[in-house]
Amino acid sequence: MQRIRLRYTKRGRLRFTSHRDFQRAFERALRRAEVPMAYSAGFTPHPKVSYANAAPTGVGSEAEYLEIGLAQFRDPELLRALLDESLPAGLDVIEAVEARTSGLVDRLEASVWQLRLDGVEPAQARRAVAAFLAAETVEVQRSTKNGIRTFDCRAAVTRFEVVEESGDPDTAQQGADRPQDRACAILRLVVRHLTPAVRPDDVLSGLHATADLAPPVPAAVTRLAQGPLDEDTGTVTDPLAPDRDAVAVPAGSA
Repeated sequence: MQRIRLRYTKRGRLRFTSHRDFQRAFERALRRAEVPMAYSAGFTPHPKVSYANAAPTGVGSEAEYLEIGLAQFRDPELLRALLDESLPAGLDVIEAVEARTSGLVDRLEASVWQLRLDGVEPAQARRAVAAFLAAETVEVQRSTKNGIRTFDCRAAVTRFEVVEESGDPDTAQQGADRPQDRACAILRLVVRHLTPAVRPDDVLSGLHATADLAPPVPAAVTRLAQGPLDEDTGTVTDPLAPDRDAVAVPAGSA
């Protein structure tokens, strides 16, 4: 069985696609592209598709990942192009590599998030970020199916800053329909994947708790990257790099 790992996006209005909606759209794309899928065993076989750490509904993303198992060999780039043509614009398959290593999910250690705060002055955002980073703990609450849960969102944030206007395609598209003559702050942060998972809206709640920052309109949120966390630099690296770099050992070699 050949395993292919894919990176795809959720852009523009398609950021409101739920994970279940994407699963249905992707399975239709597999059929349209006539991908020779491998299937699980048992009474109700399913195509071998593994989804990894999907972004929440309403959040844009440049870095979503999944893995598929094929019953027949296919060129990864040709497969990528066929699937991309079979999905709606906004759900774009932008990378495909043959899986030569294990542990893709384990390599997704952190995410880079970008938050567009319309109606917030950059100087105000900088003061709020400084207050958040200065705090040892920042407790926030989230409603769950088991009731209200209180947890610390500060420990998961390894990097946090205010940046200039981004050229990110999804953020730019979200901002195109918004007033351009008002204040706007762009926040970028690196969040470690912990348990419980800390989401961008938790960090926004933390900014409100530590600095009374409350954007007048909902933030436009985009995941720019996810992958291994470089502890020395605080940056997130490419989770598909080990598969690209892996060299197949010739049969019979010592």
